[in-house]
Amino acid sequence: MTASELIAAANHFSDRSFRPVLTRTAARFPLIVATLTLLAAGFCLSPFGQAYAMTTLVSPQQAVTDGQETAEGMEAIPQPDTTLNLWPAKPPGETAEFPAEADTSGPESNRVAGKYVIRLGNVSTPQLAIYRPPADRDTGMSVVICPGGGYHILAYDLEGTEVAQWLNEQGITGIVLKYRVPARPEQPRWQAAVQDVQRAISTVRSHAKQWNLNPDQIGVLGFSAGGHAAGMASLLQEDRKYESTDTIDQQPCSPNFAVLVYPAYLFDAETGKLSNGLTIPDGMGPMFLVHAQDDPVTPMTSLLLATELKKKDVPVELHLYNEGGHGYGLRKTQLPVTHWTELCEPWLKKLQQK
Repeated sequence: MTASELIAAANHFSDRSFRPVLTRTAARFPLIVATLTLLAAGFCLSPFGQAYAMTTLVSPQQAVTDGQETAEGMEAIPQPDTTLNLWPAKPPGETAEFPAEADTSGPESNRVAGKYVIRLGNVSTPQLAIYRPPADRDTGMSVVICPGGGYHILAYDLEGTEVAQWLNEQGITGIVLKYRVPARPEQPRWQAAVQDVQRAISTVRSHAKQWNLNPDQIGVLGFSAGGHAAGMASLLQEDRKYESTDTIDQQPCSPNFAVLVYPAYLFDAETGKLSNGLTIPDGMGPMFLVHAQDDPVTPMTSLLLATELKKKDVPVELHLYNEGGHGYGLRKTQLPVTHWTELCEPWLKKLQQK
């Protein structure tokens, strides 16, 4: 090993893994730090270390914590049982380069129910984080979760991991989709996200036997922009918005049911119809809708969608509350709308009986 190789490896390892430790202890224990750095360099240059570096995935936990202090009121993100990349290589249509994935929230950012919100930005590597319920409560049902964020960021804990934990309590596998944001230039703002949702559903179906899931009980649950992407995936059915790439895409990409909480962008105010020429397809699965009348993201989205679903005899349950605004996720306050999960739970149980 040359001196230049040793220095480069040491810098790589300390930058990625032990920078906070080295920073705090270098002044007091220089010899120990030097020794640890040399050992780390040897690991990084070994075949095992190189293989580890090649297979390590970008996780929201890393994006939130790398180089940052834990914000006051921020709770640790629960570790998923499994994490996997959504695409075998670069996702379809990816040409632009974005800065590193990171939490964009700061000390002055708005909180929800007094708690910090992780606003994950610059996502270029879509991933699935799979959270499994206890084995003795596992129903075999699974739900792909699509956090909101206006196609700019992902409210990753508020509308992602916290939802997965709630689903686990119901015996349901929660699968948090980290889809691409911000919206890609020169594409419809929804395109990358919908591609990722469709691919996620096909991926879950392709692993159904391995993960002991029911391939006929795979749903989507989306909030705001994530509700738009999940809703489009439901309405598009098998109109896949990308060319099939492998055997995973031979699996159906439409969900068996959908839960949309304050969904956005599905209502065209000029025409009074569903946006993007969407219509209700035959054979569409049941839907559960939640909205507040004072939501700045118009509740006409949910009202119109429920009406159109009713016209086609698609089972739909709509809960429209007087007040509640937007972006509350599952965090309960004194407002009744924040208790929507108590109505959704029996709805999900009824689907499991079919």
